[in-house]
Amino acid sequence: MTARTAPTGPVTAGPVTAGPSMRGSCAGRFRAGRFRTGLCGAGRFRAGRGRCEPPRGLARDDRGQAVIEFTGMVPIILVTLAVLWQSALVGYTLVLAGNAADQAVRAGTVAEGSPQAACERAGGEHIPGAWSYDIDCGRQGDVFAARADLRVPLLFPGAFNLPVTVPGRAAAATERRDRP
Repeated sequence: MTARTAPTGPVTAGPVTAGPSMRGSCAGRFRAGRFRTGLCGAGRFRAGRGRCEPPRGLARDDRGQAVIEFTGMVPIILVTLAVLWQSALVGYTLVLAGNAADQAVRAGTVAEGSPQAACERAGGEHIPGAWSYDIDCGRQGDVFAARADLRVPLLFPGAFNLPVTVPGRAAAATERRDRP
């Protein structure tokens, strides 16, 4: 007979029983004269079946685990989506403000008559109705300047606004001079 080395000490082949420290655990079992290892966690090793069995009691299987994990992740996913959507609205409002200021300046520099009214009308034409805005235009020497301030909507345009105003500024040289 040959001797084999196991975690608990030297063992000889043949009918050997486990020591007192190994009873009821899955640290190792002997079966048919061979050393058999298996990690069962909280379960018990059944020599007749040659495998670990789940523990007795409440925690027998994983049923419902996916539902619990999904339920825990839903608020995190929804908050992340809301933050991303709000970021997109802030970016779109910034684009709208810049475009409105550019259009207002363009209309104000070439206007025949009242450049102030043409500027405000042209700036407001390119802003969707759900956004709140203020447009201010005027001549500053040889430069015509426009300022478009848009308020950022909260999640849904037209419902509520954040207390944040996105500025759009533009200026251009006047193309038409007033006659003396």
